[in-house]
Amino acid sequence: MSASTDPVQPDGRAVAADVSAPHTLTLSEQAQALADGTLCSAELVQHCLSRIERMDPVLNSLLCTDAAGALEQAGRADAARASGQDDRSVPLAGLPLVHKDIFCTTGLPTTCGSRMLEGYRSPFAATAVSRLAAAGAITLGKANMDEFAMGSSGENSAFGATGNPWRDGTVPGGSSSGSAAAVAARLVPAATATDTGGSIRQPAAYCGITGIKPTYGRVSRYGMVAFASSFDQGGVVATSAEDCARVLGAMSGLDENDATSSEAAVPDWSAVLADGDARLDGLRVGVPETFFGDGLDEGVALRVREALAELESLGATLVPIELPNQRYGISAYYVIAPAEASSNLSRFDGVRFGRRCEAPVDLQDLYTRSRAEGFGAEVQRRILIGTHVLSAGYYDAYYRRAQQVRRLIADDFERAFAQVDLIAGPTAPGVAFERGSNVDDPVAMYLNDLYTVAANLCGLPALSAPCGFAHGLPVGLQLIGRAFDEGTLLHTAHRYQHESDWHRWMPTGAIS
Repeated sequence: MSASTDPVQPDGRAVAADVSAPHTLTLSEQAQALADGTLCSAELVQHCLSRIERMDPVLNSLLCTDAAGALEQAGRADAARASGQDDRSVPLAGLPLVHKDIFCTTGLPTTCGSRMLEGYRSPFAATAVSRLAAAGAITLGKANMDEFAMGSSGENSAFGATGNPWRDGTVPGGSSSGSAAAVAARLVPAATATDTGGSIRQPAAYCGITGIKPTYGRVSRYGMVAFASSFDQGGVVATSAEDCARVLGAMSGLDENDATSSEAAVPDWSAVLADGDARLDGLRVGVPETFFGDGLDEGVALRVREALAELESLGATLVPIELPNQRYGISAYYVIAPAEASSNLSRFDGVRFGRRCEAPVDLQDLYTRSRAEGFGAEVQRRILIGTHVLSAGYYDAYYRRAQQVRRLIADDFERAFAQVDLIAGPTAPGVAFERGSNVDDPVAMYLNDLYTVAANLCGLPALSAPCGFAHGLPVGLQLIGRAFDEGTLLHTAHRYQHESDWHRWMPTGAIS
């Protein structure tokens, strides 16, 4: 499985791990090298910073970096390890990452990719950020993103579009565009991300990396700027499922600052993945034919079918299932999510939060100009849609009906999980598309979320893992699991990655 049969060959190759080139190591391999003493944190961080300085001016994956702070943290990590610190108490000790700019951080700006929050510095850190810091992770900077997480392409940032390192001129996906592009280019081994309708999984698929959206409530939303509160969930993108397990474990758990945070115990997912040779005997994988219907690129379908065949060869049983209401997911999502966005973003009015226009003549002028200057076109579009569907005379026709459809979709998944352990299919209907090709057609843009929104509507965990190439660009295999069963997704992806090397492929421009 190390070479694609696609006639258009990818502009990249699988790269062997090499301690002398730390970017070729996965985060877990970097952790082992630090523990073995064959690499020190200061060397690793400096290597990442040098790559960022050289490559990111073109990629535009990061909005800011903190070189001095990162090197200082690295020095402390090396000193602690030299003094005999047990790395088991700080599982990410000395390992670098970046945070999506939707997570509040102290010392670095938090803009959500918007002029509305340009220059804003939070007085507190998001719980996910604090927990990763407590686990020893080193923050290198903040990742670019679609404004307020609204976008499927990385083109909606007020600070410039993010590029896809696999092919110049194509999008990296969104809204976690900078996080995915930075990991794909091996500027960092992992990054935090968020997923409201596919914003972790879709860019992971387009950039050829692994990304997991955990169960709703698994990761605290405290300090994560809200888009759609009943959908938003923090997660991680990284090279491999093993890396995702390591970072997600440090981020997860009950938080008294978030009323939607779950009390469910956080398993030791890294321990679950310890046996890479374990087969998948007894695993029942549901395959909905609705995921392979009209709109799916033939090359993507072929790669995903090959990945499913590999799971079957490892002992899994493929079970045809039906998700009859899944086709209504896009419609329901793009009613409910904008409605919640309209409510959440009403606080940015030029008075309480965010940008304030110059010399307003009255309160109405203050509201109007501040929001028009602060919000980009896509955010304005979704606020207007959300306000409309919540208005008198339209609430029952749109919002209430969409919530009823949401319940039907959840019922479909509940019935399916009575038969299977996880559900598999494509992450996105195609590969990364040309920048600008969907900007003037919002419906075409929204259809890139065709296979991802259902997991958010139901609050289920879902993962995307690279499974080959179509038209020379990465393809993602999506796995959807039962609530709070991230372990099955991670184990299945890890076992697949033990047999394949797609997660080790790097774009040519990122290899040197």
